[in-house]
Amino acid sequence: MARELITTWAEYQTAIDRMLAIACHRICIYDEDLTNLKLESSARLDHLKRLLAGQPAPVLRIAVRNGGPLRHAHPRLQNLLTTYGHLATAQETPSQIAHLRDSMLIVDGKHALIRFERDLPRSKLLIDEADELRPYLTRFEEIWAEGGERITNSVVGL
Repeated sequence: MARELITTWAEYQTAIDRMLAIACHRICIYDEDLTNLKLESSARLDHLKRLLAGQPAPVLRIAVRNGGPLRHAHPRLQNLLTTYGHLATAQETPSQIAHLRDSMLIVDGKHALIRFERDLPRSKLLIDEADELRPYLTRFEEIWAEGGERITNSVVGL
């Protein structure tokens, strides 16, 4: 069990890498637009692919307040979401919760990286902290339940 305070963007990026490396079953992400998570990097995409490969049930859920960058500036992540569409889902949250300013990266229901303000790196990293993580999991589920527009690069139609 470990808790760390993150205060710089470099520490935040290192914490993201740590979280993705230990993911075994499930990742839930809530973020402004994924820009600061830099999921387009080869190493981070490889972690996501590793997690998705061979999983029988959905394991990756991404909720963003602004879906524009994911739709237009993350082609490799979009391709991953399309390839593993049965295991990975991304959605843009509705406008009624657009005022939220935090970010969450939750792994396996027991690890998390919680950024308190979208414009600042100040965060807390929780490793093997299932009890402290419960309110964040509940909050993510509430955000997810708000629905929103699914983000996909697949063309719907005939």
